[in-house]
Amino acid sequence: MKDRAPNIHVTEFVASARKGKRGSESLNATRQSTVRIATSTWHSSFPSRSTYNMADPKKQEKDYTKEVDALLPEAESLAASGKLQEALDKIYVLEKQTRNASDLKSTTRLVTAASDACYKARNFKLLNNSINTLSKKHGQLKAAIQAMVEQAMGWLEDIRKTEGTETWLELIETLRSVTEGKIFLETPRARVTLLLAHYHESLATAPDATPTARKDSLQLASDLLSELQVETYSSMDRREKTEFILEQMRLLIALARLKDSEIGKEGKDSIGGGEAEWVKVRVGGRKVNEEFLKEKANEDLKLKYYDMMIQYALHQSSYLDAAKYYHKVWETPSIKEDVNGRGRVALEHIVYYVVLAPHDNEQSDMLHRLFADPALSKLELHYALVKCFTTPELMRWPGIEAIYGPHLRKTEVFSSDKLWEDLHTRVIEHNIRIVAQYYTRITLARLTSLLDLTQQQTEETLCRLVVSGTVWARIDRPAGIVNFRSSRSPEDVMNDWSSDMQRLLGLIEKTWMGVNAAQAAQSRALKAAS
Repeated sequence: MKDRAPNIHVTEFVASARKGKRGSESLNATRQSTVRIATSTWHSSFPSRSTYNMADPKKQEKDYTKEVDALLPEAESLAASGKLQEALDKIYVLEKQTRNASDLKSTTRLVTAASDACYKARNFKLLNNSINTLSKKHGQLKAAIQAMVEQAMGWLEDIRKTEGTETWLELIETLRSVTEGKIFLETPRARVTLLLAHYHESLATAPDATPTARKDSLQLASDLLSELQVETYSSMDRREKTEFILEQMRLLIALARLKDSEIGKEGKDSIGGGEAEWVKVRVGGRKVNEEFLKEKANEDLKLKYYDMMIQYALHQSSYLDAAKYYHKVWETPSIKEDVNGRGRVALEHIVYYVVLAPHDNEQSDMLHRLFADPALSKLELHYALVKCFTTPELMRWPGIEAIYGPHLRKTEVFSSDKLWEDLHTRVIEHNIRIVAQYYTRITLARLTSLLDLTQQQTEETLCRLVVSGTVWARIDRPAGIVNFRSSRSPEDVMNDWSSDMQRLLGLIEKTWMGVNAAQAAQSRALKAAS
């Protein structure tokens, strides 16, 4: 009959066309009807590709509350007597009726009762099958699936303690399979995935784990969390979203450090390693709303976030960014109130990293604002160090090393030889800027003595500052002279001369007017006296 259906309608169409009962309008209507029926018949000849469909919300057709109330005690007694499968069969029969009638309350009670019966019987294989089967029923109600998944999630902790990790993992994978691709279950899926990621992380931190197993477990844990785009989840609150993003960043940093350590041991170059993970850390940091972190209830998230951003900044040797992040930490009320504890530590680190940062307008502005802050004056040594960088005077490195070295070298920051050398470089750059302000020309030997460097080191540092645009300089090597002023064109010289002449004439005019006013006042005084 399916094959004949299109032919029958085509015949009717020809007949109606011959009779011409309704003219062209009837003809067009018959054509559309023929195409629709023929198309639907053609589609029905092929099997459906989907195994199950989610039911769209529709009006409840019948209330099965009485039937459910009568069935559940009977099913519980059957399950308690060891006839679990028989109890499930009875539940499944009624569940189909309630589902087809769109009775949400009754369907939810039945699916949760089926899962609960399996759980109480400690038949976890049947529990997994029941969850899978009920969630894939044709026209299954979304709220019923959600209730069943949340019910199973509540058992995870108990199952792990009593039945072991293997059974726990099976239920985890069942829940992940059920929630996959369903927007209304994105939040439960994220929570279950977080538990699974923590499990794989614990394998990586196990004492008996081999380096390869540690890396693979940490990689898997990071991948599981990174695939969750929680920032797009509308059903998850902002705090939980932020916590998920911070967990993603934490695992990425741990994995990046592990890969970087392997590169260091093998003696390879710095390209590769954990660079891909560090990039993802930066991307994850941009997903966090910093205004949300300013709320008092979110101070714990704020401190955790900026701690990871500081790690990222130091990995990239972005000292100014690290100083900014420490400043954000220092502005936290609970930190700022702890003057002798965490507040002092944060302020000290701001000083360390702002003086380590290369000189530019932003660094200079932050340095001067920090110097003007009354809180810094309570730290005498750090206040003096910042004052050295804000005062337009030369800093001799041997003196800086003798005064500040014993204290700074004991700190966590400057215990690193690289950062201590960076501080030396910043002192040299400061001295070159000061020399450029006061000298137009200076001999290379004199500049070398002022900087306490060799001639080669002086030239290298000066060239780096010229390339970065910090100073303008040219070295005349045969003459051994450094010029800090560029040669000017005749037009520039004439423009400066013209400007100077205008100022001079203005002063002369002002002076002449003052003399005339004084003479007029004196003449009036003489006339009054006579």
